[in-house]
Amino acid sequence: MKNFFFLEGGYLILGLFVLLITLFVTTRPFMGKGAVKKGLAGVSLILAFAIGAHYIVTMSRIASVKEAFEKDEPIICESRLIRKGAQSIILKKSQGWRLNGDYFVSDAYSRPFFAARCIVYKKAKPHIP
Repeated sequence: MKNFFFLEGGYLILGLFVLLITLFVTTRPFMGKGAVKKGLAGVSLILAFAIGAHYIVTMSRIASVKEAFEKDEPIICESRLIRKGAQSIILKKSQGWRLNGDYFVSDAYSRPFFAARCIVYKKAKPHIP
């Protein structure tokens, strides 16, 4: 559950803001009877589906990244520390990286990388017409 709030916290706050806007609009005098119930129910359902789907996709990606890392496949992680030029780093288990929970850590690198912000590196196959 901790991962849910960590990964989806921003979206939960944004969803709450959208619900507040929905509440404000549906309580205006020009709205019909039952608009508050219908509006909040509809928007809540859509937000719950979207946030849930995002969580499922993210957790699936974390699992595939961890599995690939254990097989010593290259993993690309976003480096938010460096905002110029190369903003990503390619890491492998054989290069001294290790998995500490959901974080990739190395003695040679100053900061950890969260597995949710990483993808498995797959080389593109050449297109031969």
